[in-house]
Amino acid sequence: MTDLLKSYRFREEREGDWKALEALLKRAESGGARQLSDEDMMALPRLYRQAISSLSVARSISLDQNVIVYLEGLCSRAYFFVYGTRSTFGERLALFFRRDWPAAVRSAGLSTLLAMACMFGAAALAFTLCMMDMDWFWAFNDNMMGGRNPNATTEYLRSTLYTEDAHAADMLGAFAAQLFSHNSQIALFAFALGFAFGLPTAILLMYNGVILGAFVAVFTDRGLGYEVMGWLLIHGVTELFAIVLAGAAGFVIGRAVAFPGKLSRMASARDAGRRAALIAAGCVVMLFLAGLLEGFGRQMINSDVVRYAIAGTTAIIWLSYFYIPRRGRISAELEARA
Repeated sequence: MTDLLKSYRFREEREGDWKALEALLKRAESGGARQLSDEDMMALPRLYRQAISSLSVARSISLDQNVIVYLEGLCSRAYFFVYGTRSTFGERLALFFRRDWPAAVRSAGLSTLLAMACMFGAAALAFTLCMMDMDWFWAFNDNMMGGRNPNATTEYLRSTLYTEDAHAADMLGAFAAQLFSHNSQIALFAFALGFAFGLPTAILLMYNGVILGAFVAVFTDRGLGYEVMGWLLIHGVTELFAIVLAGAAGFVIGRAVAFPGKLSRMASARDAGRRAALIAAGCVVMLFLAGLLEGFGRQMINSDVVRYAIAGTTAIIWLSYFYIPRRGRISAELEARA
C-alpha cells in the first residue's frame, strides 16, 4: 500500500511536465520543428531534463513498472528530437552531393588507384596480346560484342560506330543497353564482394578490363582506334569511372577486413562500410548519368570531335567535383574521421 501511495504522489507531482513534453513532441513529430514557437523550443530541453530526472528517480526507488516504461519511451523520443539530426530529406540529399560523397571518394585515393590499376592494366594487357595475335580475342570474348570481332569487315565495324540509318541506330541502341547492363553489374558486384579481402573485386575489375581491351583492339587493328575511343568515351568516362569507384569501395571494405588493426574484423568492416556505402551510392548516380549519355548523346552525335569534347568535359567535371577539396571546418572533420 505504501509503494502504491508513493508511486501515485510521484506521478501526481510530475505528470504535468510529462504531459507538456509529450504534447510538444506530438506537434513536432507531426509537423516538424516549425510547429513549435520560440517559447516551446526553449521549454523542450528543460522538460526533457526533468523527464530524465524523473526516470532516474523512478528506477532508483523501484516505482510502478508502467511509469518507468512510459518515461523511458518519452525520454527516448525527446532525446532524438533534442540531440538528433532534424534535417529534411532534401537537406540530407544536398549534403550528400555537396560534402559526403566527394569527401568519401577523396578519402579512398589509394583504393581508387588500385582499382584503376586492376581494370586498365588488364585492358592494356588484353589490347597488347590481341594486337600481337588477334586469336587472343576469342580468349577474352564473352559473346557480348554483337558481331564486333576479328571476323567482321572494316565497313561493318565502322558502321556500328555511327547512327546513319535506322537499322544501325537500333543495333547500336541494343548493344549500348547490353553494355550498360553489363558494366552496372560489374560495378555493384565489385562493391558488394569487397568483404572477401577485396579479391573478387580485383578479379571483376580485371575481367571487365580484358573485355574492354579486346574490344578496342578489334577496331584499332582495322585503323578505327580513334573512332572507337570517341564512341566509347562519350559515356565511358562516367561509366568506367563509376566502375573504378565501386571497385575502390570494395577495396576499402576488403582492407578493413584484412587489416582491422585494434578493432575486431566486424567492427573494422562496419566502420569502413559506412564510407564505402557513400561511394557506392554515388556510383549509382554516375551509372544513371552514363546511361543518359549512352542512350542520347552517343546515339545522336556522329562527330568524333564533339564526342571527344564531351568526354573531356565530363572528365574535367568529375575530377574537379571529387578532388578539389571543399573548404570549411565540417568537411575537414569528415575527411579526418574517414
